[in-house]
Amino acid sequence: MHPLRQTLHNELHARPSTYFNAPAHVFHLAFLDQDDAARHIVKGLCDEYGIDAGPAVQQGEFAIGNALLKWELHTEFLTLTLVAPLGDGQPWPALPSALDAIAQEHAALLINANHIRVESESSWKGGIDDYGFVDPLGSNLDQNRASVWSDLRVDRHGLCRMLVLNRHLDGRRLGRMMRRLLEIETYRLMASLTLPVARALSAELRDYECELVEISEANNASETQDTKALLDRITRLSARVTQSSAQSRLRFSATEAYAELVFERIAELSESRTGDCQQLGIFIARRFRPTVRYCSSTDQRLTRIDKTVAHLSSLLQARVQVEMEEQNGQILQALNARASTQIRIQRAVEGLSIIAISYYLISLLQLVYEGSLTLGLTMSPRMALLVGAPLAGLVLGVVYKRIRHARRPE
Repeated sequence: MHPLRQTLHNELHARPSTYFNAPAHVFHLAFLDQDDAARHIVKGLCDEYGIDAGPAVQQGEFAIGNALLKWELHTEFLTLTLVAPLGDGQPWPALPSALDAIAQEHAALLINANHIRVESESSWKGGIDDYGFVDPLGSNLDQNRASVWSDLRVDRHGLCRMLVLNRHLDGRRLGRMMRRLLEIETYRLMASLTLPVARALSAELRDYECELVEISEANNASETQDTKALLDRITRLSARVTQSSAQSRLRFSATEAYAELVFERIAELSESRTGDCQQLGIFIARRFRPTVRYCSSTDQRLTRIDKTVAHLSSLLQARVQVEMEEQNGQILQALNARASTQIRIQRAVEGLSIIAISYYLISLLQLVYEGSLTLGLTMSPRMALLVGAPLAGLVLGVVYKRIRHARRPE
């Protein structure tokens, strides 16, 4: 069996929903995982309530009195979900102490906080006016088996409140429905984390586009000597664009993934209209989609700038290469002319060398001839000429051949 088969197979059961029956309070907190804060929170909870959770465990569930707490580790965040029985007090109580202490300690990392009051038909008061919503949104869910209302506002406790009326959902289906509602809010806020990044990046992109236009215009009107300066400018711009892309790419990719999950969860609600309220999922999708589109368009804008910079850089590099080849051609022509001049000078020197050698050779033969006469050898001038001329020609031929051989390239 493959060593990862069991682990990969168990991914199907990695994040089960919390099953419960109405009526109940559901409190849900999501914390960003920065500097290993998620593991620190989980370890503190497990140590406080005597639960053993190893470093490889990604989720767990345990009882806190008459409530049930579930924690889940995700890629970028941690979620804590507490299901408590419905009390007789106020309809929207504050966070339970177990969660409130964590929320206070890690307030800077708290990205989402929800409070869902789940009513059954027996506990239902018959209307939503008593629950303090301002201009509520509402929908029937899962073919009218449940209904949900919310104004999607943060109350004085820092919680976004929802009211759910369960009509015909059992504990399992109710747990899955709660999970969808909570995931819509958590994933929506995680996706929206990119919005400040996109807004800050838009100002940088305007600067990049203006500089790119200036470089393009300068490239069209530039002289040969300005090309290297333009190439230096485009190289610096390319480095800045690459840095911006590297810093924002992860967030843009995360927004795309989270947004897809949000729209999937909204579709899984199987909404229908209830009363005169605007449907909850339609409202969220309508208000959330512009954020996703703005982030997506900013990402595409950055990608287009990156491609344009790379294209202009290639053009400038090609232009510099052509100019360098032209300069090299001019240098080669100058070297060729110099070599031709040297060859002509060398040939002239060779001619003078042959003349000088001929002069010295004839003088040498004359001295030999005069010396032979002194020694008593009788040789007429004609005979001396007939003997010396072929000898002088042979010597000069050998010398000329050696010169040509020395001048020939190896």
